[in-house]
Amino acid sequence: MKKIYRHAETGFEKLTTAATLVLGNSITFLLAMGMVLYWVLNKDFYAQDIRDIIRDIIHGVTFLSLFIIQKSFSRFSALLSLKVNELVSSHEPASNAVLNVESKTEHELNILSREYAELEGQAEEAAKNL
Repeated sequence: MKKIYRHAETGFEKLTTAATLVLGNSITFLLAMGMVLYWVLNKDFYAQDIRDIIRDIIHGVTFLSLFIIQKSFSRFSALLSLKVNELVSSHEPASNAVLNVESKTEHELNILSREYAELEGQAEEAAKNL
């Protein structure tokens, strides 16, 4: 059962990585913008009721916002990862296991989280003994 779960989890991680790359791409945004413009111009846009026009505008802006937010988040995440990697690599006693942690699988992240939880427990015990 664990093997099936890990296989499914790995597949889902690959799918989300691919979706993130596609949705955060500038070309995808331009294609989406083209789709929205085609949608608006292909309809009899100005002959509609004002509520229908507002609804169409809101739907188009919401759809395009998805791509803008994903691009912004991808950039922020990449910059934050680079900064953390630089801090970890510049500190001698730091563990290099967390370098490029964003490319690790969910299972590997859980193992690292457990290791750091154990370190936290050891640090709390050491602080109590002082």
